[in-house]
This record gives sequence, C-alpha cells and structure tokens, in this order.
Amino acid sequence: MQKNSRIPYFILTLVVIALGITSRKIDGIPAFFGDILYAVMVYFGLRMFLIHISLKMTAFLSLLICFAIEFLQLYNADWMLAIRRTTFGHYVLGQGFLWSDLGYYTLGVIMAFLIDFTWINKLKSTT
Repeated sequence: MQKNSRIPYFILTLVVIALGITSRKIDGIPAFFGDILYAVMVYFGLRMFLIHISLKMTAFLSLLICFAIEFLQLYNADWMLAIRRTTFGHYVLGQGFLWSDLGYYTLGVIMAFLIDFTWINKLKSTT
C-alpha cells in the first residue's frame, strides 16, 4: 500500500456510512450508536481529504465539525427546517439538539483516532 493512501479512509468512510444508515433502520439498536458512527465517519472522511495533517488535528477538526452541526440544530429558521425535512438533510444536519450527543461524538472521534493510530498506521509502516 502506498504511504499516505486515501483508499483505506475512503473504504472506512463508506462502511461507516452503511453501518450508520443501517443502524437507524433496525429496531433495538440505540440511537446513540448512529451518533458515534456519525463522528467516526466525519473523522475518516476528513482524513481522506486532509491526509497530510496530523491525526490529532484531524480529531480536533472532526470534533469541531460535529459540535458545530449539533449546535446548528438550535437554529430553526424556516429554510433550515426545510433542509432538515429532506432525507439527506436529516442524516447530515440531524433534528434536535441534545447535550448527550456531544459526548457520543467525542467517543466516536476517540474511537476513530485509535483505529487510525493503531491499525491504519501499522499498515502504512509495513509497506
């Protein structure tokens, strides 16, 4: 595998998106699982595009994006509500602000960071 390859991040992003959408469709899976996966997806998506920044900076930017989107849910202009009523808008922007989601996003980013630090970087170092 080429050093600094974006391919593992792309694949992980797609897998996490599929898991996140599936988790919302299956009864019995807690809603917070999707919130954790959302943050994991943001981390790997950012990593895919910003491959040359540090892992810590990726984690910081991921948290910043997740927190910003969560706080944006407090904004209830008509045009924003119309976007949230679409399927894509619902998945990307969410529906309602919850303080607990900030903790789930933090957990998701930490998990993604640890996966990146241990597994993906180990793969890179063997090539």
